[in-house]
Amino acid sequence: MNTADSLIRMANQIGDFFGTMPDRDQAVADVADHLKRFWEPRMLRTLLAHVDAHGDDELNDMARAAIRTHRQHIQ
Repeated sequence: MNTADSLIRMANQIGDFFGTMPDRDQAVADVADHLKRFWEPRMLRTLLAHVDAHGDDELNDMARAAIRTHRQHIQ
């Protein structure tokens, strides 16, 4: 498993956790906030570069929405 695969797996786990919240918009914002607050900038750059190069199909719905909606916030 390469670094991007590990980051995708972790982003999906975060998405799964926040996906249980009743307010979807807040959950998406919380996923983005978690990535911004707790991931090293290098991790975010690697994940976003992978998404840019290969698309976001590997991300679950919550992680995908967080990156698409709040990308400027998490960079």
